[in-house]
Amino acid sequence: MLNRRNMGPWLNHSLVGDFILLGIFSHSQTDLVLFSAVLVVFTVALAGNILLLFLIYSDAQLHTPMYFFLSHLSFMDLTLICTIVPKMADNFIHERKSISFIGCGLQIGLFVTLVGSEGLLLGLMAYDRYVAINHPLRYHVLMSQRVCLQIVGSSWAFGTLDGLIQVVAAMTFPYCGSREVDHFFCEVPALLKLACADTSLFDTLLFSCCVFMLLLPFSIIVASYAKILRAVISMNSAQARQKALTTCSSHLAAVSLFYGAAMFIYLRPKRYRAPGHDKIVSLFYTVLTPMLNPLIYSLRNREVMGALRKKLNRWVTDCQK
Repeated sequence: MLNRRNMGPWLNHSLVGDFILLGIFSHSQTDLVLFSAVLVVFTVALAGNILLLFLIYSDAQLHTPMYFFLSHLSFMDLTLICTIVPKMADNFIHERKSISFIGCGLQIGLFVTLVGSEGLLLGLMAYDRYVAINHPLRYHVLMSQRVCLQIVGSSWAFGTLDGLIQVVAAMTFPYCGSREVDHFFCEVPALLKLACADTSLFDTLLFSCCVFMLLLPFSIIVASYAKILRAVISMNSAQARQKALTTCSSHLAAVSLFYGAAMFIYLRPKRYRAPGHDKIVSLFYTVLTPMLNPLIYSLRNREVMGALRKKLNRWVTDCQK
């Protein structure tokens, strides 16, 4: 590890120099089509999450714990895509691939905070589904407003703490050589490859942190759904079993999308990581997943579709007056 007293020039250079984001697309015809597809997905994700937030907060029938959690999930997805895609698009269109040192730090902090918070919230939402199916008569007692605020607050708190730790640690390393980040946004593992200091200790800490932030909520999901499955099997009515499984299907789909990509990125040993693979999978859960989540929770949910129809009917009626 380099002595911090001897890092003065390097630290000064790190603080004033820009990083270069190599991106994921070139300006070939194929990549232009793919970039256009990303912009379409971004637009759909933006519209879908904003619409879902509007429906949840404007329709009294959606003022329940599950939709309260879903509103925060949509807000996290909305903020995540706005943290990543606009800068990526600006760099691609203007062929200006630089990002400032401070901008890189902000992007890291927001990205880690949002991904960590969303992972924990998805895990704790499994507990909500467990209570709804296993203790339906006590649901509103066990999932009181206080409990819901504690679940959401703890998700944001742990995610924010994780983000602060990673951004402070990553931004204090000296970057005195190449400043080309082989990614389309400032991601900590890609950035650490440019550090002119021994990062092995922080790499180990980062891996341990990722394991904790992924496996803790994942263990809550497994435990909750194990009890849910036991309760569903013991139900006498096929209709009741179908209703219970339908209640969980949207959450399971969102969990599969998020944890499948996140575990592939962060739980692989370093020697098996390839920048090309990481960029493609990162594109999946930073752009595609935020688009799919509102679609999963709206198209597969009668209450959300009912609220949407009411708003559309009211809008048509107002227009006809």
